[in-house]
Amino acid sequence: KTEMPNRTTVAEFLLLGFSDVRELQILHVVLFLVLYLAALMGNLLIITVVVLDHHLHTPMYFFLVNLSILDLGSLSVTVPKSMANSLLDTRSISYPACVTQVFLFILFLVADLALLTVMAYDRYVAICHPLHYEKVMNRGACVNMAASAWLAAIVNSALHTGNTFSLPFCQANDINQFFCEIPQLLKLACSDSYRSEIGLLAFSAFLAVNCFAFILVSYVQIFKAVLRIPSEQGRHKAFSTCLPHLTVVSLLICTGSFAYLKSTSSSATKLDLVVGVLYAVVPPMVNPVIYSLRNKEIKAALKKLW
Repeated sequence: KTEMPNRTTVAEFLLLGFSDVRELQILHVVLFLVLYLAALMGNLLIITVVVLDHHLHTPMYFFLVNLSILDLGSLSVTVPKSMANSLLDTRSISYPACVTQVFLFILFLVADLALLTVMAYDRYVAICHPLHYEKVMNRGACVNMAASAWLAAIVNSALHTGNTFSLPFCQANDINQFFCEIPQLLKLACSDSYRSEIGLLAFSAFLAVNCFAFILVSYVQIFKAVLRIPSEQGRHKAFSTCLPHLTVVSLLICTGSFAYLKSTSSSATKLDLVVGVLYAVVPPMVNPVIYSLRNKEIKAALKKLW
């Protein structure tokens, strides 16, 4: 009975602003708008090129389209709200909007990692077992893998969101981040009531470590096979498709892990903000740059389209 009033009193949360100075708020809006539009254009361009060019209708580019959709979603969940708050000089986000933001952000983040793991397997089969590639990575298998990544992410996100928002919030409603983030929300929960969510986060971290281990093992096998390729052109082609993927994986996992480990401790507010930008904004923004600038097939398809 005593928990219910505590829970109902939180009608909104207050997000962390980038600055209280009006000029810096406008600068934040302009900077985020430029980055958001660049990411929007880059990801939409990849989706358009792959859909229109039938030469790119291969498993690798099918997964790349899925990755671009996830990146667009991930950025659209956090960045526009942050820009709107700076523009209107407010910090508030309603309770339902916060629930939606947590659910969608975790969904896109988990699906992103699952898909990057699938993409590592795709590269492993393509380079280490090229003769079996078409049989192993057939259309049905690719659709099943992508669907499994999305489904696992939806279930994972529903569990985290339901667990977090079933907690009674009896602390202040200030969130030390520019978007609704689970570790920051747990700080607002009543003491000892968030242990189940901590357990769930630990289980998710365990799964993420397994994904990373699978990716690393795949790449060790890939690099062993690549070094055995006699022609330098063959080696270059294999590395050019693998290195961008490895860069994206490392960036996402390193920044994401650091953010969640850092957020559970009583860290400096501004540092939380910087780390939040590093794992929520930077990886989805650099994906199209890495894939389009380092990929000859994408560049050739773009020229053709142009």
